[in-house]
Amino acid sequence: MNEFHLNFTPTAEDKLLFLKEDPSKKVEFKAIRKSLSLMCANLRHPSLHTHKYDGLQGPNGEEIFESYAQNKTPGAYRIFWFYGPGRLVITIFAIAPHP
Repeated sequence: MNEFHLNFTPTAEDKLLFLKEDPSKKVEFKAIRKSLSLMCANLRHPSLHTHKYDGLQGPNGEEIFESYAQNKTPGAYRIFWFYGPGRLVITIFAIAPHP
């Protein structure tokens, strides 16, 4: 099975760095890091709950997908992404808490 390479938009990269550097967000950062690792290996891993996210499009009209970093937690973090550019690449579009 081939693994995906992760590409980050500047916004997503900034959010990940903010979470990494904020001591109060240690649990959230750890959960996101684990989910990103799972995404590289298997986007269909059950804990990710990956599904298409309607209402958003990538910069070139790409379909956006949502994967869970946390579940059953107030403000649980989600990872929004799309396929590309290129084969076996997914671009992390945003990392945000669930409203």
